[in-house]
Amino acid sequence: MANTTLKTGAQLKQEFIPPYPTSMAAIGLKEGFLEELILKDIYLVNFALGREICSRTMLPYKIVEEILDLLKQQMLIEVRSSGGLADFEYTPTEKGRDRAQAYFDHNSYVGPCPVPWNVYMDSIKYQTIRRESVSPKDLETAFSDIMVTRRTLNSIGPAINSGRGMFLFGEAGNGKTSIAERITRSFSGQIFIPYAVEIDGQIIRVYDSHNHNQVPAANYPRDYDQRWLRIQRPCVIVGGELTIDMLELQFDFNTKIYEAPLQLKSNCGLLLIDDFGRQRIDHKALLNRWIVPLEKRVDYLTLHTGKKLEIPFEQLIVFSTNLNPADLVDEAFLRRIPYKVNIGNPTEEEFKWIFQQYCQKNNVPYSEDAVNYLFESQYRNGKQQMRCCHPRDIIDQVINLCSFLQTSPQLTKEYLDHACSVYFAAMGKIK
Repeated sequence: MANTTLKTGAQLKQEFIPPYPTSMAAIGLKEGFLEELILKDIYLVNFALGREICSRTMLPYKIVEEILDLLKQQMLIEVRSSGGLADFEYTPTEKGRDRAQAYFDHNSYVGPCPVPWNVYMDSIKYQTIRRESVSPKDLETAFSDIMVTRRTLNSIGPAINSGRGMFLFGEAGNGKTSIAERITRSFSGQIFIPYAVEIDGQIIRVYDSHNHNQVPAANYPRDYDQRWLRIQRPCVIVGGELTIDMLELQFDFNTKIYEAPLQLKSNCGLLLIDDFGRQRIDHKALLNRWIVPLEKRVDYLTLHTGKKLEIPFEQLIVFSTNLNPADLVDEAFLRRIPYKVNIGNPTEEEFKWIFQQYCQKNNVPYSEDAVNYLFESQYRNGKQQMRCCHPRDIIDQVINLCSFLQTSPQLTKEYLDHACSVYFAAMGKIK
């Protein structure tokens, strides 16, 4: 079982650190599985030093050496030459090549040695998002690169700390996706995930370079099991392309390797269902898929062999939509999503504050008269409704125009009229 370290602070937390394996038993996999993995590794490169095998499989040299001795005893590999520093170069025998090809028929996985499924499941429970909590200061830091009002931060903070689901809803252009993307930044914790896991001889890839951000080497403990890597808490985002299949184990019949579904990759972090209600499939089918995980905090996956796996559902799931949640889901489902946060249109004061902040960020001289002119010419007359994105987009239009005219950016009526005529041209009246 992995070591844990207790930390003191505002909230007691446990840190999961996979212990360095000192024996083959500590690896937790069958001897035959390790022989298969290492023989396939040698077969692919033809000639391999022991330390190179260690680097690719993420196994300690002592354990790799034991497996190499077993492969030599079975006459599946032979020593080609000395590699120095008590190391040797190995190559497969003819018998070893035949055996490796048979192993590839079983599955084509080569790389970091997988972790046992049960150990991975335990790690999720230790690293659950519910062990984290955020403060107003944490949120201010996490959202420092975008303009978010205090009203919005005070709404989403408790929802984040609940560790449960939330709806972010409201008109387009008010920052729902940007807010959701920055929620995980507010957490200080980092987690360990394995490159891959093994169960009943089946291999599931967990690490995904697109969705998992590895932390620098300085953030690693001195001794740990290198089959795991340390990442920032994940933020997995999926939009209109979401299908039911993406929530199940993906089995490749060519490689005979599984790819983990979205909710497994997002465990201990955040799963954002963006633009909810506009998926290519019926949104009710998607909601039905989440009923049990949201209620019981467990999910169930099925191997192609028919075996069912129970996995912890330990992430914050966020549904972001431009539609009214009441029009999308029934009351029973809404009860399972305890927080519904309306990211509404800004007030005039909030619009003015966002405008001022963006001017300061881009070295544009702020003018309250200019903002009041926008209120009168665009908003108070009902032509447009204010959106949180408008200050940024209008100021960018002015900056680009002034760059073209080779003059310093200024919020003159002439420049603002030009910016609005271009920006709002095809929108008509925004409702």
